[in-house]
Amino acid sequence: MVRKKRTDVPSAGGESSQSGGRGSGPQSQRTCRGGYSSGGRGGGMSQQQYAEGGPHEYQGRGRGGPPQQGGRGSYGSGGRGGGPFRGGPTRPPVPELHQATQPFHGPASFEAGSSSRPPEHAPSTQQQQHSIPEEVSQAIQPVPASSKSVRFPLRPGKGSTGTKCIVKANHFFAELPDKDLHQYDVTITPEVASRGVNRAVMEQLVNLYKESYLGKHLPAYDGRKSLYTAGALPFVSKEFKISLLDDDDGSGTQRKECNFKVVIKLAARADLHHLGLFLQGKQADAPQEALQVLDIVLRELPTSRYCPVGRSFYSPDLGRRQSLGEGIESWRGFYQSIRPTQMGLSLNIDMSSTAFIEPLPVIDFVTQLLNRDVSSRPLSDADRVKIKKALRGVRVEVTHRGNMRRKYRISGLTSQATRELTFPVDERGTMKSVVEYFYETYGFIIQHTQWPCLQVGNQQRANYLPMEVCKIVEGQRYTKRLNERQITALLRVTCQRPQEREKDIIRTVRQNAYHADPYAKEFGIKISEELASVEARILPPPWLKYHDTGREKNCLPQVGQWNMMNKKMVNGGTVKNWICINFSRQVQDNLAQRFCYELAQMCYISGMDFTPEPVLPPISARPEQVEKVLKTRYHDAMSRIQPQNKELDLLIVILPDNNGSLYGDLKRICETDLGIVSQCCLTKHVFKMSKQYLANVALKINVKVGGRNTVLVDAISRRIPLVSDRPTIIFGADVTHPHPGEDSSPSIAAVVASQDWPEITKYAGLVCAQAHRQELIQDLFKTWQDPVRGTVSGGMIKELLISFRRATGHKPQRIIFYRDGVSEGQFYQVLLYELDAIRKACASLEPNYQPPVTFVVVQKRHHTRLFANNHHDRNAVDRSGNILPGTVVDSKICHPTEFDFYLCSHAGIQGTSRPAHYHVLWDENKFTADALQSLTNNLCYTYARCTRSVSIVPPAYYAHLAAFRARFYMEPETSDSGSMISGSAAGRGGARSTRAPAASAAVRPLPALKENVKRVMFYC
Repeated sequence: MVRKKRTDVPSAGGESSQSGGRGSGPQSQRTCRGGYSSGGRGGGMSQQQYAEGGPHEYQGRGRGGPPQQGGRGSYGSGGRGGGPFRGGPTRPPVPELHQATQPFHGPASFEAGSSSRPPEHAPSTQQQQHSIPEEVSQAIQPVPASSKSVRFPLRPGKGSTGTKCIVKANHFFAELPDKDLHQYDVTITPEVASRGVNRAVMEQLVNLYKESYLGKHLPAYDGRKSLYTAGALPFVSKEFKISLLDDDDGSGTQRKECNFKVVIKLAARADLHHLGLFLQGKQADAPQEALQVLDIVLRELPTSRYCPVGRSFYSPDLGRRQSLGEGIESWRGFYQSIRPTQMGLSLNIDMSSTAFIEPLPVIDFVTQLLNRDVSSRPLSDADRVKIKKALRGVRVEVTHRGNMRRKYRISGLTSQATRELTFPVDERGTMKSVVEYFYETYGFIIQHTQWPCLQVGNQQRANYLPMEVCKIVEGQRYTKRLNERQITALLRVTCQRPQEREKDIIRTVRQNAYHADPYAKEFGIKISEELASVEARILPPPWLKYHDTGREKNCLPQVGQWNMMNKKMVNGGTVKNWICINFSRQVQDNLAQRFCYELAQMCYISGMDFTPEPVLPPISARPEQVEKVLKTRYHDAMSRIQPQNKELDLLIVILPDNNGSLYGDLKRICETDLGIVSQCCLTKHVFKMSKQYLANVALKINVKVGGRNTVLVDAISRRIPLVSDRPTIIFGADVTHPHPGEDSSPSIAAVVASQDWPEITKYAGLVCAQAHRQELIQDLFKTWQDPVRGTVSGGMIKELLISFRRATGHKPQRIIFYRDGVSEGQFYQVLLYELDAIRKACASLEPNYQPPVTFVVVQKRHHTRLFANNHHDRNAVDRSGNILPGTVVDSKICHPTEFDFYLCSHAGIQGTSRPAHYHVLWDENKFTADALQSLTNNLCYTYARCTRSVSIVPPAYYAHLAAFRARFYMEPETSDSGSMISGSAAGRGGARSTRAPAASAAVRPLPALKENVKRVMFYC
């Protein structure tokens, strides 16, 4: 170990900016796409993009949009205009929410021009009261005034449509304990950030004093500030002195002793009585504190046995570890969470896997990381960056000192090779080389002297360790982003058939032996070892309408799927002028030509008006010249067809199978620069040229050029309850966040809305960049001051409402809003903020225009799994062994009183199907359970990109696709071409914020979409 002499460095100046609720900072915090109405060109301007039919009145004036206004109705502005409020409450002030009165049936008169001044009655945020829906039954007790006053809708009864059946759920009944729970505040000094150290201190305290001062109680501890007991301790407040010895590093020297002062002080009695009332449906709010206590009690034992990550526990003993490549391996584990349900408390247990760093010697890790023999050639700068990124923050132990395995955390790499490194060994500044020091002190000859050293400890006092004397400490979770190969390997590990998964879950519950858990016993918690049996129903699939000229005009899907044989698209699009560019070296010109011919034929057979010959023959090009080639070929084609006033309808692109950033660059150039929709095809599919593949690509091309593939028969015959009776617009919204480790990239919000009624299949989309990991959609509605027109309003909702009016000739008289990607802890903030924005957008279009709103959250990132009651019953499972598409559950494992349901709308392909969870947060349209469940299930059959029902409702799916696409539009240094789901594939997403972005977080605007691209489903 070499320690460099300390040089004092002045700390970097910099301010931490604190932000209150929304509205606390200049508009530069977030930026939107596609410029509408602005004066001037200031940095804090907002630009909006909408993907179909937005009004000219709101486009292309100046360079951007409005600085954020505070004042009336601004969320979290403290009621005083636009400045930030400091030190305010963490929960933002609440807009007043009223259930809308009867829908407004006046003439469809609103147009963009009526929106210049928000009307006087716009909901105000000054008042903090909320009207509670009248339907709240008398049995529900009033909640204390301090609790949130907005009520989510009560369940309107259970659904009855469909074929009844029984399914099993991975929920295990937990008996509510009859104990007197007490909560104590714990203060440990000196304060340590590590929960592990805190736990070690408390464990020592319990070992020493359980029988005496703790009155024989076995407490449960959360690792931070709270301690819980079943029954009171024999004191109100007490101080303890605890000593811990440092880890034994094997050196044989005396271990260092650390002394701690622990103060335990009574804080409150945890109230299980109210939890009981809540579970019986007699109280409206879930007592989170009581649930938290039970969760902590049940986590005590596994926390001491395994490696806890979030709500999951992992260990190499829970299943074999598998290498994921590049020095990363997967560990098996289980997820555990206690949930309030209709059957009472339930423990949700699911299988889980995540990535850990392999405990390898650092040299081996780097060899795997770079995937080559590292001694063969010196490290390049790119290699160094990759190594530094992978190792920063990783803990290692030294191996050159026999049994003494001291541990260090890596802070960086040296810029020089080990052989060039020297350091001062005494006060006179005598220098010694690292190589010499290790030989003289430890008799260790460094082999890889051309390599850099690891820097450990802090930067001011850097310590050098040669890589070959370090080994990675076991049990460190890998929190950075996995590459495509690693994700594939991890999915292979986690992908289990339903029967296997069910067996593993039962084995885990038995292995956890809750009946023998000393903590569960102490607190009187009993857990069943049987999966919950739940009543379910299988909803029938909807009839689908195809074109009357096809042999099959209507189609009834079988087990969630169908095909295009003998059918023609209900509205075939037109592609008169198109070109093809081939970026794949493996595909010869004649093959590219043949592929294009076959694809054109398939589009024609499927019902499109598709010219078989391109404007220019296919051309081959190199990926690095993508921009030049695209622009040249586009202009060559345009010079051929423009004299006849024609436009280029489509670009077909053949891509290499592994194409890096090519796909993203191509989409950005086509959609934001040239204004053309494109269809990319991978080389492997061009060689195969299967009919099924061509048919699927034809479906995508059709909606990209403005066609419709199919519509619901019930939509055309006006038989969909609460949709067909009057003009209804269906929204989908999602926010995608950057990967962990990307701490500066913005989050991207996308909103889509149906543009056809009664068919409800075409969706226009808007996207917008906003502050990093901000979950509330910032640009749903906004106002700003225009020097000429005064207060001007705009935003995504308003543009889409106007666009619907233009496309259908109707004002929406009902709004259904499906919101994806919101966790339970964010329900209130998202509802209050986004419903308020919808209200204001409507009011800005026309006085008293308040169509009733139904706001539904769609969740896929949960751990409830449903299994067939009998895996061998052919009538109860699909081909993958999963429950049948259309299976809906709204009893037993659902919320005790609120309107939620699980719906498995898709047929499984591999692994265990994950049902989507729909939770209604607001419902002025008074949906019955059957109406909303059937609508949601039927919409899942209208997804444009395949002839299968999909797992989440299409508007939410499309919003996800649009947000994912927009990430490619960002400047190359902040973008990457990986999947951008809310969180990420392995469930590693960091925390998402529902607070306003800090004023310093300027967000770069996305480049604007071209007008002709906006009008179609370009994101498909």
